[in-house]
Amino acid sequence: MAAVLEVSGLCKRYPKFYLDHVSFSVSEASIMGFIGRNGAGKTTALKSVLNLVSPTEGEIRYFGMELRGHEDEIKQRIGYAGGAVDYYKKRKIRETVSITRGFYREWDDVEYRRYLELFGLDEDKTPSQLSEGMKVKLSLAIAMSHHARLLILDEPTSGLDPVSRDELLDIFRYLKKQGVAILFSTHITSDLDKCADHITYIREGKLVTTGPVDEFLAAGGEKGFGSSLEDIMLGYEKEARHEAYAE
Repeated sequence: MAAVLEVSGLCKRYPKFYLDHVSFSVSEASIMGFIGRNGAGKTTALKSVLNLVSPTEGEIRYFGMELRGHEDEIKQRIGYAGGAVDYYKKRKIRETVSITRGFYREWDDVEYRRYLELFGLDEDKTPSQLSEGMKVKLSLAIAMSHHARLLILDEPTSGLDPVSRDELLDIFRYLKKQGVAILFSTHITSDLDKCADHITYIREGKLVTTGPVDEFLAAGGEKGFGSSLEDIMLGYEKEARHEAYAE
């Protein structure tokens, strides 16, 4: 399948943190989990990929186009949510959406109504009246209403109860069947077991591995790290600490 996102040698330097030459790609109609412990650099990487912060180095391509020089066209075709959406907490959803739709050339009111019904959203409510899970669904409804072909989501399941998390993962699987690609960061490995096709794993700003989940599990088992994503990640962390102490 064709790649909708290609990231090569992505770097972002801060005084006390360095995202160090991270590379990965996301294929159409697939789900990639972007994993790592808190502070590993997941949010920095996603914001760099979206040019919300300026990368120090690296190449970013969407749909075969370089982000630099095609940013407006690209962002018409992708959706982003950094956790639950608050917007104007006391303003009705319909009022906020009446403004938001103006930013997208391909905004589709029919699709928007369909996702409102699918997700059980009441646009006469305000974000302050929504549960955390419903806020995430609102962000997805808005992203999908302009026919986004790629969703980039930063910790979308964080803070959700198990039932709401399972509902959201069901939505991810549904969107994948519609041909949508999803890249979402998480530190909850059980989410990946249920829906991810591929993973990209970073640790302390460095790429550990990227590829199909099955290959990651097989490689971790061969190294004696266990058979689950959580066991393997823990095994890599222990190995890294051991190497650091040995130095």
